Amino acid sequence: MLTGALKSITQTATRHVSTGSRKYATRTLRQTNSKKSIMTKATATGVTIGLTTSVAFAGQTTPKRVDEPHGHITHSYRDSSRIDIQITNTEDVRLFSGRANPQLAQEISDSLHVPLSNVNIQAFADGEIGIKVLDNVRGKEVYIIQPTCPPGVNDNLMELLLLISTMKRSSAQSITAVIPYYGYARQDRKLSSRVPISAADCARMLESMGVDRVVAVDLHSGQLQGFFGPQTPCDNLEAQVVALDYFEKLDLKGETTKVISPDAGGVYRAKTFRDGLAERGIDAGLAMIIKQRVQAGQIDRMDLVGEVDGCDVIIVDDMIDTAGTLAAAAKELKNRGAKRVYAFATHGVFSGPAYERIDASVLEKVVVCNTIPLRTDKKTDKIEQLSVGKLLAEAIVRIHSQSSVSALFKVDKKVEQ
Repeated sequence: MLTGALKSITQTATRHVSTGSRKYATRTLRQTNSKKSIMTKATATGVTIGLTTSVAFAGQTTPKRVDEPHGHITHSYRDSSRIDIQITNTEDVRLFSGRANPQLAQEISDSLHVPLSNVNIQAFADGEIGIKVLDNVRGKEVYIIQPTCPPGVNDNLMELLLLISTMKRSSAQSITAVIPYYGYARQDRKLSSRVPISAADCARMLESMGVDRVVAVDLHSGQLQGFFGPQTPCDNLEAQVVALDYFEKLDLKGETTKVISPDAGGVYRAKTFRDGLAERGIDAGLAMIIKQRVQAGQIDRMDLVGEVDGCDVIIVDDMIDTAGTLAAAAKELKNRGAKRVYAFATHGVFSGPAYERIDASVLEKVVVCNTIPLRTDKKTDKIEQLSVGKLLAEAIVRIHSQSSVSALFKVDKKVEQ
């Protein structure tokens, strides 16, 4: 009797699973483009669906199965100059750019060989933003490239929200927001009473508009990923893989090189950067600066944990705003006997007198990425900008093919500028 009951339950469960799988198969066949091949495989409990996506490097097309949790892409940054990242089935993908950083969006487009789709964005006389998408996005994978960066942080954020809403209302299959610089990221906790957690509020606004996935670059703190719910994955790309190649070419010696964290919260970032240098044969040391702040942007004193006498030092941070702290830290390191002082930060915000402070500082070079466009009205030879275009392009390829994004940051990765 018990055996008969179990058999009946098993048959019922199998029938339900099979029915659900067939529904999923029908929905998947309806949503995917005819150029994608659908493979069905009978199992004991129904039907398993596997999508085959073509991902091409250097003109070679390789079918990829994506019915496993992680795919495998045989692309290493060490030979990126010889490898071309490409999505062959471009009919399913739409790239859109907001007005915040069109140059970076064009770099990503060129790397993917996917043209930027047409959208008309204009500002009305009263300051409102008008958006008109000119290409069909129904059933497409949509990637919107828009940092919420200065100038016009709030305008760029609103523009991104409206772009996501427009794609959602136009029946896009999936919407990925590529946000190279996440504005309001520093307001990630309550430091006093009656203040908002603005970074979390921005995440909630993006989710409420219908975004399916977020790709960011070097968030101010990793826990910002937790501000998005589990239904909205957030990938935090590490731009240091771009900068490591630059510093490798500076003829640095491991025994006389120190990586500096400008505060206690950035020690992990500095340690990761040091580990990357070690993989390139530069076994650098690690030191840390402890700052005593009077208020935001104003430092009372600095204490150095570690020795830098006779060393070349690299200050590693996620962003540079007014550069007051950076210039003061560089001066302190020089006073402690450092030979050459470099700085690397992913995001060059460069507010207010930042350019003048960097130009007048003891810094040899300040290396940033192009997550934020440099100002055209101010220049200094001390600022060097590197591109994260190929990094973001490969992340898009991996998301499209449902492959591992974290594999981008294995120790053998290297980007050639």
